[in-house]
Amino acid sequence: QGQLVESGGGFVQPGGSLRLSCAASGISFSLYAMAWYRQAPGKQRELVALKTSTGSPNYADSVKGRFTISRDNAKKTLYLQMNRLKVEDTAVYTCQATWSTLNYWGQGTQVTVSS
Repeated sequence: QGQLVESGGGFVQPGGSLRLSCAASGISFSLYAMAWYRQAPGKQRELVALKTSTGSPNYADSVKGRFTISRDNAKKTLYLQMNRLKVEDTAVYTCQATWSTLNYWGQGTQVTVSS
């Protein structure tokens, strides 16, 4: 059974940085497209960034220029580098793996941006 485990969330001040990690197991990682989603209280879940195995990354307009998605296929790990964080970035961040009809989700990690 495929499993995704996020880490790296926490409390940070506006303008600060944080790096999230998503460790995958039980899947052929290099075959999967990987993505980061986030959901704030009372708001719709949104796609933050997407990265196929070898393709160029895609970002939501709200994070473009501030966030960077990357992956290490050998380590089966997905990353999200978040810089110049804003209060509105506060949310639970969840990683997703998808290939054909297969989808896996992590449990999520809380990111809180506050002064």
